[in-house]
Amino acid sequence: MKPIPKLESLMSEPTPPADDKTPVQLGEDDKYLVDIFSPPKAVPTPKEYLEAIKGAVKGKMLAKMKKEAVDCPVKLKVVSFVECFTCPNFNRRVRGKVGCRGLPLPPK
Repeated sequence: MKPIPKLESLMSEPTPPADDKTPVQLGEDDKYLVDIFSPPKAVPTPKEYLEAIKGAVKGKMLAKMKKEAVDCPVKLKVVSFVECFTCPNFNRRVRGKVGCRGLPLPPK
């Protein structure tokens, strides 16, 4: 039976530094990796997209999402992050970037 190591010896071992400088990688389903930015004036969000996420996101998080925007590679224009989040091409959000599948949108 192994002896239990003392707490002091565990704390003295250096921990590997967290590497926040590593670039965000594309996921297996991602075609584009799009930056999220905060424009000087918030991009208007259509009501239909706000209704779509009504039950999932509320309060401060929703207010923050409404103030963020992305340069959409599918629609070829700047859209609100709420609109991006409800898009069927949205895959994930990691460290200020959005993974987008890049598939054509169905006609309305």
